[in-house]
Amino acid sequence: MIESLQQFDVELFLKIHRGLANPFFDWLLPLMRNRFFWAPLYLFIIVFSFIEYKKKGWYIIGMLLVTFAIGDLVSSRVIKPLVARIRPCNEITLVNDIIHRVPCGSGYSFPSAHATNHFAIAVFLIFVFYHRWKPILPIGLFWAFIISFSQIYVGVHYPIDTMVGAILGTLIGLLTAKIYKKLQPQL
Repeated sequence: MIESLQQFDVELFLKIHRGLANPFFDWLLPLMRNRFFWAPLYLFIIVFSFIEYKKKGWYIIGMLLVTFAIGDLVSSRVIKPLVARIRPCNEITLVNDIIHRVPCGSGYSFPSAHATNHFAIAVFLIFVFYHRWKPILPIGLFWAFIISFSQIYVGVHYPIDTMVGAILGTLIGLLTAKIYKKLQPQL
């Protein structure tokens, strides 16, 4: 069972990583996973929270940082060392199939910390801002998805790494949103 799941994961990885290869994706998708590319968005969220929500904005940003910290801690420091799955770009059996679009990195692959962190942040922000701005739901989910998909396309994660990261991140985002809601009556 595990072997057939891993085989499916590798085949799907190759269909995305090699099968969808084109110059536009080669330019766009490495950008989508780059934290500096998204820096203006992060700055906007911080400024918007402070301007629109005043004192409550501090709590929003604080919980956003807690959400990120939990996601990164659980995915990178707890699960990855336990599972110790080699990244596809470091996998010896795939050496002739990998297109090097970004540096590979030496860390483990499962789960994707990018997927975990961005889904956690997206779900938390959806919870906080949905009542005032309904488009945040599809935009937030698409944002987290495109970052996660980019991880596969550039060759640093398998599809299951990003799917599990998305599920883990969603659960973390829901947890921190629930904590935020409990704290909110006191704000």
